[in-house]
Amino acid sequence: MSDRTDRYISPLSERYASKEMQYIFSQDMKFKTWRRLWIALAETEMELGLSENGKPVITQEMIDELKANAENINYEVAKAREKEVRHDVMSHVYAYGVQCPKAKRIIHLGATSCYVGDNTDLILMREGLRLIRRKLLNVIDKLSAFAGKYKALPTLAFTHFQPAQPTTVGKRTTLWINEFMLDLEELDFVLGSMKLLGSKGTTGTQASFLELFDGNSELVEKIDPLIAEKMGFSECYPVSGQTYSRKVDSRVLNVLSGIAQSAHKFSGDIRLLQHLKEVEEPFEKSQIGSSAMAYKRNPMRSERIASLSRYIMIDALNPAVTAASQWFERTLDDSANKRLSIPEGFLACDGVLDLCMNVTDGLVVNEKVIEKHLMSELPFMASENILMDAVKNGGDRQELHELIREHSMEAGENVKKKGLENNLLKLIAEDPAFEISEAELREAMDPKKYIGRSAEQVEKYLSGVVGPVLSANKEALGQTAEINV
Repeated sequence: MSDRTDRYISPLSERYASKEMQYIFSQDMKFKTWRRLWIALAETEMELGLSENGKPVITQEMIDELKANAENINYEVAKAREKEVRHDVMSHVYAYGVQCPKAKRIIHLGATSCYVGDNTDLILMREGLRLIRRKLLNVIDKLSAFAGKYKALPTLAFTHFQPAQPTTVGKRTTLWINEFMLDLEELDFVLGSMKLLGSKGTTGTQASFLELFDGNSELVEKIDPLIAEKMGFSECYPVSGQTYSRKVDSRVLNVLSGIAQSAHKFSGDIRLLQHLKEVEEPFEKSQIGSSAMAYKRNPMRSERIASLSRYIMIDALNPAVTAASQWFERTLDDSANKRLSIPEGFLACDGVLDLCMNVTDGLVVNEKVIEKHLMSELPFMASENILMDAVKNGGDRQELHELIREHSMEAGENVKKKGLENNLLKLIAEDPAFEISEAELREAMDPKKYIGRSAEQVEKYLSGVVGPVLSANKEALGQTAEINV
């Protein structure tokens, strides 16, 4: 059997996540980043004048050799070595040394395993957040275009999933956008505050580097800033044990969880609207909705968004518990959990945003169905206006209120118990107490009279809040997503 059929493969890789996100958390990206970090450390030690008996410990020739072999990782050598020593970092130090005999003795000099492990985790999470950010912006952009297009289209609003005062399709869409905008704010804060661990040694004291540089604390102080600069960070965390604080992982996955919460809410609304046949997600020409019921158009993309989002929200508990249970300067019960929870959280969130982009790209609005549902409920909602007009024409407010209540109950019974049309307007028109014709009443049934400032709110929100953000990130926009299944 082939490698792809005789062992478990994560559905996140095979079905949901993009190749771009998969590469960020791939073995290739991980080990190439390790080598970049070893080069940065060696260069830093050379630049700071590390010497022994007056001679430089690290030469440019060694650095050049390390750089020449930074990309061509000899995986088989590393795997064979790890079987012997049971240590992944030292196996790759050994494998790198096989390729770089001149630099062999200075690879990983003064560092602990977390120098490559933790710094790489931070680098990969930052790259993952950047990709998530780009996709999140595209979801917001597509929803904004949809909101603008339907800003004034009246639709029945719901509270408790019971008919309420009308809104517009565009105004409802701004509620989805607003939640994603909150996620973007949180993402930008966490992304902007991420730092590198640097190289602080086994307990965070930099004792090994103080030994290497003969007790020169001023030189040791310069190590972290130089490494940070070489790796594209503005700074390192100022203090740490052997590892960076695991609260960083929790903060990052909480960002993903927030996006999942927003996506779940969005997909839930789409699923309900599709049940009402008002708004539908894309349905391809050859797509099969059910193996038994050929007529069905199941909202499978939105259901998948909900399913993966639920996974992400629960996954965010992993780093929270890990952060809470770390002992003193370092403990290893985080390692196996991190290898699962962080990459899979990112892959799942990547898949969710691709699905959100795909759905928002092809939303179908059934305006006639929306109008039918709205008009079936609008007489009830217009009753207050009818009451006010009748009072202005000389009627008694209390008596008319009771009559409208009685007519509304009768009309409601006709709709719910008898399956008839809503005849509230006819009942009111036939009641001499109101002195108004059915034709006059129907003139008052323009849905746009009942949507308040919805269209204006959409315009103001899109132009004043969302627009500037999209304009500032226009180079990230224009992305589409194809889903695998």
